[in-house]
Amino acid sequence: MPFLAILAIVALVIVFLISFFNRLRSIQIQIQASIQEIGNQLKRQANLIPNLIESVKGYMKHEKDIFTSLTDARKLVNQAIESNDPTQLNKAQESIGKIIKGLSVIVESNPEIKASQVVGSLMNELRDTADKVTYARRLLIDLSADYNTAISTIPGIWLAPTMGFKPEKGLSVPASGKFLEVSEEEIKEPSVKI
Repeated sequence: MPFLAILAIVALVIVFLISFFNRLRSIQIQIQASIQEIGNQLKRQANLIPNLIESVKGYMKHEKDIFTSLTDARKLVNQAIESNDPTQLNKAQESIGKIIKGLSVIVESNPEIKASQVVGSLMNELRDTADKVTYARRLLIDLSADYNTAISTIPGIWLAPTMGFKPEKGLSVPASGKFLEVSEEEIKEPSVKI
């Protein structure tokens, strides 16, 4: 009977050690995955934001061109009316006719000509990307904290070093730490110039 009790205790200790080891290894793998997710989101930001900015620039230029053309045509009409010159009136009429044809095509394909919506979409994407990067960083911080707590409390403080587990530094700012440094370029807010 005592032999079976000792065997049961040894089996429980082995099961505990295996489960402790697996828990720490699992957290380490999640830490590596969260590091990759941070990189993924930063890559998304680096690829997406410039393309969105160029799209907004193009759209706003297109919209600006329409209003510039309308303003120019209005000036031609005013000048023609003031001069009472039939040639100028004819040029103004032709100019307005061209603009109206172009504007009709644009309005038919895009009934709402509002750059503010495009800019709003850009701002939403910027906010969404920043939120995703923040979430990925928060996850890394939380996982690192859980892991470091597990190896620095009893029984981890005794078992972790014998199993080869060392503290994870988590996310470091450029001024401190060398493990998971975030460059100064990455922590800058993306600048949007339109």
